[in-house]
Amino acid sequence: MKVDAVKMFEQIKKKLHNSTDLKSRSVQFFATEITICYIAEITDNDLLTNALIYPICSYEGELKDTVYNTLKENVISTIETNDCTDLDTAISNLLSGKTLVLVDGADKILACDVEKITVRAVSEPPTSVVIKGPREGFTESIKYNLALIRKRVKTDDLVVKMFELGEITKTQVGMVYIDSVVDKSVVKMVEKKLKAIKIDGVLDSHYLVSYLQNKPKSIFKQIGDTEKPDILVGKMLEGRIGILVDGSPIVLTIPFILIEDLQNSDDYYSQPIRVGFIRILRFIGVILAVLLPGVYVALELYHYKILPTEFLVTIMNTTQGIPFAPFIEVLFVILLFEILYEANLRMPQYFGMAMSIVGALILGDTAISAGLVSPPTVMIVALSGIVFYIIPSQAAQFSILRLIAVVIGACIGLYGILLYCLFVLSYLSSFDSYKSAYLAPTAPYIAGDQEDTFVRKTIREMKKRPKSIANNRKNSIRRGKDEN
Repeated sequence: MKVDAVKMFEQIKKKLHNSTDLKSRSVQFFATEITICYIAEITDNDLLTNALIYPICSYEGELKDTVYNTLKENVISTIETNDCTDLDTAISNLLSGKTLVLVDGADKILACDVEKITVRAVSEPPTSVVIKGPREGFTESIKYNLALIRKRVKTDDLVVKMFELGEITKTQVGMVYIDSVVDKSVVKMVEKKLKAIKIDGVLDSHYLVSYLQNKPKSIFKQIGDTEKPDILVGKMLEGRIGILVDGSPIVLTIPFILIEDLQNSDDYYSQPIRVGFIRILRFIGVILAVLLPGVYVALELYHYKILPTEFLVTIMNTTQGIPFAPFIEVLFVILLFEILYEANLRMPQYFGMAMSIVGALILGDTAISAGLVSPPTVMIVALSGIVFYIIPSQAAQFSILRLIAVVIGACIGLYGILLYCLFVLSYLSSFDSYKSAYLAPTAPYIAGDQEDTFVRKTIREMKKRPKSIANNRKNSIRRGKDEN
């Protein structure tokens, strides 16, 4: 490739369909025509001026070897420069925020890093609010996110592998892990799946989820995610891999097991006794969220004789005159709450509180007063809906499981719900999340991992990495000379 600065710039303009944000500046350097071209919106003007244009225009040294080599080695002061041997590579660099230096007569194009990085301030993510512990959250810049990880993992064991995904968007995707801890076969599996992805654009990390899942059509969550660097590093120390996507503050983690969602970053900054109580409470909340409305319908239709007499009389008194069967009544209230939730979520922030008051109080009270639904039904469905958000990352899955439980409870009763629970547990037991059992360490039962399941021991006592996650190092804390 022989460069003609003017003609080459015209070719670049043509390739970019004469986009108006493509800018250029031509200068003479030792009687050689040089064209500097860049895209204005993603280029740092101050850096472009101070690191490229001013040094070229004010250079008073001697010409060493060729003009191209003199510019690269003695004049241009950007931290990163790349040699592009073909036009397509040069344009790819240009679209990534680099500035191209076209030198007449050279056989390469010089790409200099003067990218403008505009990101929001590092702040606490709204989905991972903590009482104690770090409050930093990931941003939409993969460079800043990698910096937050490097800040916490100061070791040469930290490996970062970059990929470019999306035929049109050319999105940067990073895979991070700790080399001495991670299982290399899992790394190869993830890397193979990432390289096999063929898609026009990757706008968020969740675009990759269906490609990374082993059972992409299942409703159950199979890939972990987090918005906090301390959580990600904690998972990496157990042998997991992080997947970062430029433009997304959410980092995916692999492998994922179900017990992770019963855990919270607050747990590791609180007293173990309190943590054990809260985790058991979360587990009870999951059962209530999924099964409570279905059990209520089954009891009303088929098993009302097992209810305490006082409670049965209360239900009979409150349901008299209700025009709907229990199943239709519960289904109506569930759909009403789902509609209110979606409306509240999509409405402007200023109207959200008003919508909550109107929907939850006025509309609910009016429906009871009008005799459309009974107070126990509203209370049961509302309780179920509230405890969904004890584990917010599983709320979507729980809502579907709850609806199925209501239908089964209405058709078969408690026996059907029991069979439904057995079927779900059997189905989840068949999941394999990158060499990790989905229900581990409960099924299969792993005694050593119980120290951080429903109860949590102190950090000092947790000397072993979890066997539930495939990893290469068993010990997480090395025994000191002063320990017994």
